[in-house]
Amino acid sequence: MRTAIISHPHCRKHKMIDDHPECPERLDAINDRLLASGLDIAIEQKQAPKAQREHYLLAHDESLVSFVESKIPTQGLVDLDGDTWLCPDSLKAIERAVGAGILAVDEILEGNLDAAFCSVRPPGHHANRTTSSGFCVFNNLAIAVKYAQSKGVKRIAIVDFDVHHGNGTQDIFIDDKNVLFCSLFQHPFYPNTVVENNTTLVNSPLPIASDGNDLKAVFEQQWLPKLNAFKPDMLFISAGFDAHLEDDMASLKFVEEDYRWLTEQLARFSEQHNCRGIVSYLEGGYALSALGRSAIAHVKALVDYE
Repeated sequence: MRTAIISHPHCRKHKMIDDHPECPERLDAINDRLLASGLDIAIEQKQAPKAQREHYLLAHDESLVSFVESKIPTQGLVDLDGDTWLCPDSLKAIERAVGAGILAVDEILEGNLDAAFCSVRPPGHHANRTTSSGFCVFNNLAIAVKYAQSKGVKRIAIVDFDVHHGNGTQDIFIDDKNVLFCSLFQHPFYPNTVVENNTTLVNSPLPIASDGNDLKAVFEQQWLPKLNAFKPDMLFISAGFDAHLEDDMASLKFVEEDYRWLTEQLARFSEQHNCRGIVSYLEGGYALSALGRSAIAHVKALVDYE
């Protein structure tokens, strides 16, 4: 597949308290592994443009956008929600994190790409329409989905395999019957949302120590039938790699091969159903070596899929 990685140096400028797991080194780990794999010569690398304020408002209320803007400090750090901090350069990172998805959608709809991985931070899937939370300021992926809808894409499927439930994304799209949301996650665990399902909502809670076999069962038994019936025009992925065996932020037991396998299944689905393309967004993943290996396994599966 014609695949690009979209990122920007400004995404490293978002700083939080010392030893915070959501750190700039996460992007370095992915980039280092990209270079070590040799994949950098086989993939396009694009710089994320600066998102506009109007893009945030596609998925968020004016009250949240204004609140975040007002909280950006002139020096030091400001606590946004108890888990998330802002520094003087945080807005520079946020602009590019959101802008990556805008570029990905444009490139796919213009026929230039089949897939894009947005290697950016801060992450987004815990931010709902009115609230930032869980390391997330704005919901990057939800904004990109809304942007794709504004460009005429009718039916969109979102797959979230972060170890934490994508509660913000669920809240934003729960009443939109043109968006199918499939999310697996360790349960019970943060953010402790009530598990519910409907015709366009497929939540797949997993107990502690679930592994790749459980991941395959979720995809084949729960997600794939829904995806086949829904017939999306475009596919979005919240790609969190914190369910990895080496990531002590959680207690699942996925490995790189599991992320590769799932990505191949999604690429196959996209091709078989003539989807316009795939937009993948980095969410969690805090064990740096495991993050780098897993993210590149994910990207390589997109690149290699014929």
